[in-house]
Amino acid sequence: MHEMSIALEIARIAEDRLGAAAPQLVTVAVEVGDDSGVEPTSLEFCLEVVFATPPFRGAKGTVVRARGDVLQLAYLEVDDGNPDD
Repeated sequence: MHEMSIALEIARIAEDRLGAAAPQLVTVAVEVGDDSGVEPTSLEFCLEVVFATPPFRGAKGTVVRARGDVLQLAYLEVDDGNPDD
């Protein structure tokens, strides 16, 4: 199941980008193309499992369907504690 290795790599990228703010991660969005060779529901499940473990605190994985062979991290949403967001 290569979706798990993709989810693990996404977690590595998120942790690298966020550093000490990794526990404040709320949502991880990944663009998955119809021709990417990735099963979106399987990737969503793997993201849920990976982001339920430290240093993350249950961030939600979201798959954004796209056309073509795209497979990329779309965005990371972080709770910065500011209620005005």
